[in-house]
Amino acid sequence: MIHLNTYEELLQDADDEQVHVHESVDLNGDSTGEKRLNGLYVDGHIALDSQLKTTAEKTSLLAEEMGHHFTSVGDITDLKNVNSRQQELDARLWGYNRLIGLRGIIRAFEHHCQNRYEMAEYLDVTEDYLEEALACYRSKYGVYTVVDNYAIYFIPNIAVARRF
Repeated sequence: MIHLNTYEELLQDADDEQVHVHESVDLNGDSTGEKRLNGLYVDGHIALDSQLKTTAEKTSLLAEEMGHHFTSVGDITDLKNVNSRQQELDARLWGYNRLIGLRGIIRAFEHHCQNRYEMAEYLDVTEDYLEEALACYRSKYGVYTVVDNYAIYFIPNIAVARRF
């Protein structure tokens, strides 16, 4: 049996959805020197910037762009528009839930992850992406939430406690 890493699983998901992923695309050029885009979803195509260095970076970005496939409608590049911002948040949440989710936090706890670095490594995401997901969950659930027999605390720091 072949074991796929999370990035390969996302690539398979994209293929199953007939979404074409174009890796190593120069999305930013050299004209301004300012980084604008790392990924882009347009009509069944995802472009990932050539400057992405690690699999965790690619995984995190591909999940968000797949989120756009499932949640976004129309041109949402103008983030001054409240509808565009909401669709951006919806796509990110889709990615957070696909890669991390509350059960992923519990799995990381069960695998004895001791800190955010270990948790991010276990979940195949960047630490920044994990931080963004935890901030999103914190704003959605508040201090803590309960899943099955576990309490997941978001404040003051991420912690998981098994409930009996």
